[in-house]
Amino acid sequence: MDISKSARISFGTKLDRTYPVGIHIGDESYFASGSIMFSHDFCRDIKTHTYVGKKCFVGANAIIMAGVKIGDEVIIGSGSIVTKDIPSNCIVAGNPARILREGIKTKKFGQLL
Repeated sequence: MDISKSARISFGTKLDRTYPVGIHIGDESYFASGSIMFSHDFCRDIKTHTYVGKKCFVGANAIIMAGVKIGDEVIIGSGSIVTKDIPSNCIVAGNPARILREGIKTKKFGQLL
């Protein structure tokens, strides 16, 4: 797994061990308890790379599906299911996750400025 030393992974977060080289987490990002990050999809028979950028916040019980690329300074709401790429500097939430706000800035661990 490619996890920055400055990233924080909360107790209870699950990172896919089926294809560990596919997990990429950027500097100063934070994963809250219960969040899941996949790098494989059994139904589609794929093993792929999944990315979370710098200074992102992944809320409690959020799920990031395999192959998704999340930009820098992104906030993912609790319980969201991210099925598509998310551009930098936005807030997303829902199932499936949708952009609620764009043009945001975050500081360390995805805290909104």
